[in-house]
Amino acid sequence: MTSQLFSPDVEQVLDLSGIFVFALSGGLLAVRKNFDVFGIAVLAEATALGGGVIRDLVIGAVPPAAFTNTGYLVTPLLAAVVVFFLHPEVARINRTVQTLDALGLGLFCVTGTAKAHDYGLGVVASIALGTITAAGGGVIRDVLANETPSLLRWDRSLYAVPAIVGSVLTALLISTDSLDGVTGSASALFAFGIRMLAIRYEWRAPRAWHRGSSNSGET
Repeated sequence: MTSQLFSPDVEQVLDLSGIFVFALSGGLLAVRKNFDVFGIAVLAEATALGGGVIRDLVIGAVPPAAFTNTGYLVTPLLAAVVVFFLHPEVARINRTVQTLDALGLGLFCVTGTAKAHDYGLGVVASIALGTITAAGGGVIRDVLANETPSLLRWDRSLYAVPAIVGSVLTALLISTDSLDGVTGSASALFAFGIRMLAIRYEWRAPRAWHRGSSNSGET
């Protein structure tokens, strides 16, 4: 099995850390949308666990890990409590939250790709599910909050692209039988680095070719 890249204890800590930070981002959006405490908890859970649940349902790993590990369900609730009481303080350290979120993105695209491969999926499908594991929760968060998903907006820095790159690297490592804790960590850090550079330099995906001239009649 390639998905067991780290020792169980280390993998548990990494998973819960990523889940906690993703949940913080969901909770903060709920506060900005003026949701009540239930809405904050729902957005925190959906953001933290949505991508992994989609992956597990697609590959047939049921019930999904999010429902068999109590820590996976409780951790987003703890993040929701933190946001509920301390959201001004959490918002002030937004740069730190973005950094930790990028780390979670890198970790989840690697473990998601590896788990999909373990369940018999091909290279392309494994890459797709690795990307979904990392970015799917954010899409669910934005849809529930009635917003255009961030990864589809041209005015937001690259998010899905780093996840895709990390997933592709992981798939290549699997195909060459080179995936282990060290190389998996390197792939996660590479995806993390791309995401941080995208934030720093506001890298964005290109829009449709000649879009400006073709829409000159718009108001």
